[in-house]
Amino acid sequence: MTYTKPFSLYLASLMLILGLMAVVTAPVRAADEAAVNTTGNAEAALHVLAYLSVDYPATVREGKIINAAEYAEQQEFATRLVALMEALPPGPQNARFQQQARQLLGLINARAEGDKIKAISSTLSNDLIVTFRVATAPRRLPDIQSAAVIFQAQCSGCHGAEGYGDGPDAVGLDPAPANFHDRERQDQLSLYGLYNTITQGVEGTAMRGFVGELDNEQRWALAFYVGRMAFPPEMVQQGEQRWSEKPLVDLSGLQTLTALSMADARARWGEDGPPVMAYLRNHPELLLPKASANLTLARQRLDDSLKAYTAGDRERAQSAAVAAYLEGFEPLENGLRTRDPQLVGKIELAMASYRQALRKGAGVETVRTRQQEILGLLDEAESRLQDERLSSDAAFFSALIILLREGLEAILILAAVGAVLIKAGRRDALRYLHAGWISALLLGGVTWVLANFVIGISGAGREITEGVTALLASAVLLYVGFWLHGKTQGQRWQQFVKQRIQTALHGGALWVLALVSFLAVYREVFETVLFYQALWLQSTEEAGSALLGGIATAAGVLVLLAWIILRSSLRLPLKLFFNVNATIMLVLAVAFAGHGVNSLQEAGYLPVDPVNFIHVALLGIYPNLETLLTQGVLLLIIGAIIWFEHRRQPPARA
Repeated sequence: MTYTKPFSLYLASLMLILGLMAVVTAPVRAADEAAVNTTGNAEAALHVLAYLSVDYPATVREGKIINAAEYAEQQEFATRLVALMEALPPGPQNARFQQQARQLLGLINARAEGDKIKAISSTLSNDLIVTFRVATAPRRLPDIQSAAVIFQAQCSGCHGAEGYGDGPDAVGLDPAPANFHDRERQDQLSLYGLYNTITQGVEGTAMRGFVGELDNEQRWALAFYVGRMAFPPEMVQQGEQRWSEKPLVDLSGLQTLTALSMADARARWGEDGPPVMAYLRNHPELLLPKASANLTLARQRLDDSLKAYTAGDRERAQSAAVAAYLEGFEPLENGLRTRDPQLVGKIELAMASYRQALRKGAGVETVRTRQQEILGLLDEAESRLQDERLSSDAAFFSALIILLREGLEAILILAAVGAVLIKAGRRDALRYLHAGWISALLLGGVTWVLANFVIGISGAGREITEGVTALLASAVLLYVGFWLHGKTQGQRWQQFVKQRIQTALHGGALWVLALVSFLAVYREVFETVLFYQALWLQSTEEAGSALLGGIATAAGVLVLLAWIILRSSLRLPLKLFFNVNATIMLVLAVAFAGHGVNSLQEAGYLPVDPVNFIHVALLGIYPNLETLLTQGVLLLIIGAIIWFEHRRQPPARA
């Protein structure tokens, strides 16, 4: 085969680039592999240290060996620990780690007391976790229900159906399988220690590692499942009562819960420690930060959705997918937007595409792929929200942007309607305008209270409320916009407008203006309060005042904007005045139509077909076919009506 000269040059260039890439990426790959090996050695060392800490004290007492076989096993573990520490790559801490490991081996060979072994093991464990950033807690809330199924399938043969170590395969095993109801032993084991045992297995026993058979989440779920067996319901109830009265100091996250044994808890918090730990092992969700809890909920709903879809229940799959967005992700949207707005857009688009795949009946593998894409994005979001507490600056600007964004449309409408009433000499009718927006604020507050404390309105319910309100507002704005536009036509238009407007602004027309005021504000109030609630939970104490400052500043800006619009529009010639305000009403009618359709899409009531288009939330422009088509049709209708009105009007006479 012969090649042309340009193609030969291209091929040579390509080979050169590939060669350079191989040279450049080789050290990176080597570093990655070294990091994985280092972490693996650290985790294996932690596993050994946990066994030394728990099992050694029972093998030696007052310098005498109680059980020769188990003592020999402890010596083997300590020897292996030294080898693991020596296998670590060079580092500033490694000499100390190796020295501590050799010290442990020397003390065990000298038959030292168990307290010394536990103290050194604990210190070395903590240092390894910090130095090598070992993950000692699950990233997601453990699924205990699925763990029960896994336990019966994988563990009950040796450990028994209820975890007493009396399974049919336990006969003749030496050592015998663990009895998870043995309080004395279980008091010494942390959830991380159990997880590590499930992962690594125990050399020289029938307990094999499950790292190749169960994924990370399943192993953590099993650890939580067996880690609660030794503690009776009355102990859990006692812990619930004590936790509700006064949460334990420093017990504020899953990492503390998984790292401490019951003995550790007793040493740290006294007799309150073990019952509270037993309660929290049964209810770990209580320790999740707000962001993690929301993202965990989103993941669970996505899992529910995929399971329902796989089982052929498309309606339940769609409902769970909607809940994943509205109940799980949306409350975190503003906090995440301050950190990574592009990621917010990716998650919104991915979730919309997932719901559309469900609606269209896509293949299970396609749906699974899209679900996995969302889960990856949620992991990224959790990483971005790791420092969940907002700083003062972030709280201020988030609060400012939310109110400006949500209130701008409403303030434009209120200012325009107020200007019309003043221009028409009907200041007395301003009370209808004020009654509308004040009623909206009060009803929005009542709705929020009912949704949070009384009837529990779902996220879908909120979106439906907002969507229907927005579409109704769009219809009313269209009516008012055309009504205002119609006042600019006719002979001797200035006198005509003044006379007609005075006549028209009575009775029903005034209530229509009040309705415009009400709808413009109510559709924003409920969601705005929810956004501020989420921000408040993410703010530090210092940031709380900054958040209130952001709200106050935004409110001041909106009031100033309303005053500017009002004053400037009143100075316009009458015909231009009505044309400007009519245009505002009609443009906002189109925007509200987009908001309404988008809200019903998020609630799962309308399909979503993404298209490559701009996204301008303020104008209700969302990059999907349904909202754009709705707004396009509305614009055509508005254009046709305006053209028809101009065509049918006789020419004005001087």
